[in-house]
Amino acid sequence: MSQNPAHQAFARSDRSPFGVWWWTMDRWLLGAVAALLVLGVLMSFAASPAAAARMNLGDPFHFALRQCVFAAAGAAILLGASLLDDRGVRRTAFFVYLAAILIMAALPFIGHSAKGATRWLDLGGFTLQPSEFMKPALIVLVAWMFAEAQKGQGVPGVTIAFVLFGISVALLLIQPDVGQTILISIAFGAAFWMAGVPISWVMGLGVLSISGLASTYFLFPHVASRVDRFINPEAADTHQVDRAAEAIAAGGLLGRGPGEGVMKRHVPDLHTDFIYSVAAEEYGLIFSLALITLFAFLVIRGLYRALKLSDPFQQVAAAGLFVLVGEQVLINIAVNLNLIPTKGMTLPFISYGGSSMLAICLTLGFALALTRRRPGAYAQA
Repeated sequence: MSQNPAHQAFARSDRSPFGVWWWTMDRWLLGAVAALLVLGVLMSFAASPAAAARMNLGDPFHFALRQCVFAAAGAAILLGASLLDDRGVRRTAFFVYLAAILIMAALPFIGHSAKGATRWLDLGGFTLQPSEFMKPALIVLVAWMFAEAQKGQGVPGVTIAFVLFGISVALLLIQPDVGQTILISIAFGAAFWMAGVPISWVMGLGVLSISGLASTYFLFPHVASRVDRFINPEAADTHQVDRAAEAIAAGGLLGRGPGEGVMKRHVPDLHTDFIYSVAAEEYGLIFSLALITLFAFLVIRGLYRALKLSDPFQQVAAAGLFVLVGEQVLINIAVNLNLIPTKGMTLPFISYGGSSMLAICLTLGFALALTRRRPGAYAQA
């Protein structure tokens, strides 16, 4: 009797690219990513009507339908990236970084400006934010350079890594985008530390980063304004943060119910930076904690798998990518809870945005590729 083709496709003896991918993939990580993709689409349907009404768009599900397209494209990118081997990850990261840096360098001349920043390239119906794609590519490349430096074959890997990092920071500050600068600085520092450099170097980089962060208060008026509003909210307009806090409080334990949120109509960036408050109002504290737990599981399991890897490049790159995701989640939720000054940063998978969705899928596609169970990939216990 012939076997069912579906069973054959998932047989351990299947040596097709997809068969090998399936049996070497960490399916817990893959399941967490798939769940977040689905939740992101569902949340876009909750936030889209209010956002569309605020912007006077005729279709109440304008943002939700676009998010469905972004999620489908992101899933394809994630699958394609996770099929890559180490060399494929490095090559892809190189070309992505090169393209992103070239576009970022051209943004002052051809970029689309909004809210006092020039971070986007208008492609007619879609605005591309190249810095989103630069982040995972940079982490992969600096991990590669750190690994090459460890081989002791004369490759100035550490110097090259710092040059790549410096170029990225300089172009981000020109936009300006202090939040993304903080993100890549922390992830770069984590990769630097995991590469096994002396702790004194790591501490020096930390002092330099803190000094640079403090200087942004004096160099960028919008940073000073946000910090001042956070420290002294009574003396400034904190409308968006206040409405988000009210939305979270109004949700209670179980929420008002799908589509029943009220405060989201008064939060300007409800479908992007403040979508967590929409989720909290409509689905309640239990759902909010479940969402945080799902993100925490993804990052913690990813870091655990990364630190078990035997190859220095795989270990540093994978861990750096998961740190990058964890930072972004932490910052977005902290802003929604008014624990830190406001920062325009999306919640991975959940917030509306094409660049954000495609880039986070590329990030985790790289991470899943690097943590696959290939022969010799993991150190023996």
